[in-house]
Amino acid sequence: MHTLWNLFKKYESVISYLFFGGLTTLINIGVFGWLNLHMNYQIANVLAWLASVIFAFITNKLWVFNSKSLAWRTFLWETLTFFFFRALSLAVDQLIMFVGISLLSGNPLIVKIIDNVIVVVINYFFSKWIIFKK
Repeated sequence: MHTLWNLFKKYESVISYLFFGGLTTLINIGVFGWLNLHMNYQIANVLAWLASVIFAFITNKLWVFNSKSLAWRTFLWETLTFFFFRALSLAVDQLIMFVGISLLSGNPLIVKIIDNVIVVVINYFFSKWIIFKK
């Protein structure tokens, strides 16, 4: 049991990221799936991105990377860099969606799920090594 706990502690940020990243992905796909019924998929994708990024910022800051600092400079740095790098991954997201849906005529929900796998990996590296670095 002690070894299992040590293993958990060693990979705690990865495990937490996968858990909260999974919830973020569910929010993203759920909001996209619902909005896609009512509007253009590209607009639905941006709104789903916004909802999931707000959730992701809070969970990443507090529980994944344990950044408890509320000092205004730290908070401003984390907020601006988080949204900046998420905007970069939104560009990748939009490109994948465009290629998958508009060019390849893929099912929007299936393309969105594949897209999210790629974007989650990109976002982990941005968060771990740039935004919430210790």
